Amino acid sequence: MTDVQSNSESSASRRFPAHDDNHDHEIESLPEFDRVVAAGSLAGHRVQSVDLTDRTFALLSTDTTESVFLGCAMEPDAAAKIRAGGSLVFPPVPDLPFDPYRGSLYGPDELFEGLAGSGYDATPDARAYRWYQETKSDGDIFASMLRSIHDDAVSDALDEHLAGARVVGIMGGHALRRESADYAGAARLGRRLTRSGLTVATGGGPGAMEAANLGAYAAPFEDEMLDEALERLAKAPHFSESVTEWARAAFDIRHSRPGGGASAGIPTWFYGHEPPNVFASHIAKYFVNAVREDGLLARSNAGVVFLPGAAGTVQEIFDNATPNYYQSRGEPTPMVLVDRAHWTERLPTWPLLQALAADRPMAARITLVDSVDEAPEALARLRSESVS
Repeated sequence: MTDVQSNSESSASRRFPAHDDNHDHEIESLPEFDRVVAAGSLAGHRVQSVDLTDRTFALLSTDTTESVFLGCAMEPDAAAKIRAGGSLVFPPVPDLPFDPYRGSLYGPDELFEGLAGSGYDATPDARAYRWYQETKSDGDIFASMLRSIHDDAVSDALDEHLAGARVVGIMGGHALRRESADYAGAARLGRRLTRSGLTVATGGGPGAMEAANLGAYAAPFEDEMLDEALERLAKAPHFSESVTEWARAAFDIRHSRPGGGASAGIPTWFYGHEPPNVFASHIAKYFVNAVREDGLLARSNAGVVFLPGAAGTVQEIFDNATPNYYQSRGEPTPMVLVDRAHWTERLPTWPLLQALAADRPMAARITLVDSVDEAPEALARLRSESVS
């Protein structure tokens, strides 16, 4: 190793030290910033998307050695002082419909802001999709860098949110209509799994995904609440007819019955024709679909239930099967496929999954059931076997 390499690596290690995993060096809100400043030092911290224009004195008078400021608005003299001390300042990017440095997950109110007055096309979600459509194929490295930074920030926030949770993924097609029996079944599944103490995570879109998040939202209420919600939602049965009316119907449920159960939705702007559903309390929305899908499955540590779907759901089955086959994430996690006719006749995925699992540990972690009402017991059985 040359002296130049050694000096460069030493400088990098000082600027980006290997922090103790048990000590949080990320600052994601102004109150958190104030608490750290009051403790005496910002050295080594990472400050994400906090407006610091009113904290100039604190920045000038506090040690900021080896700190990093990501998208934090601040006065020029404060930024100059921080840079002069060798720390990094990544300024906010103007005129973007999203924050690439965000320190938290999205909520439905944020993504659908303006829906009530101007309709879906005016919302941050729709504007971010249009920006993506305009920039994804122009080869601009700056735009692709912003997408990558955003998606990495969302992954970081998702890991923080799900830390210690037992997460069960529920996968299914986006085409399922709200008035259908299958939609009601997916909602009952989400409610039942949430009531059992699991955190439901879905692909965050419409159809079966929305139904599962709706069920999680309904979990704290009396059983009749879900029946009433299904009846009201059926009046705007599918997003393809009007995203605005589809989303407004869901918000009407949330507003009339606040305080619903928590769940995660992990959608993508890659599928612009699939808006996020509003029943997921925490939304990790990505630009890169491959990052989104792998991240959803990797975080489903309590197993995955696959409802009937088409190409996307088939892909997710084998995206999940591959690490189970190789045990690249440790012990195989449960996989429950719902609807025998669908997975053996219409899309015969089950026979291939069985053949793949033969004589491997994952064989004891997969099962096929006839109806969605059987899925919770099947999942619990496979989870119990995986512990024994």
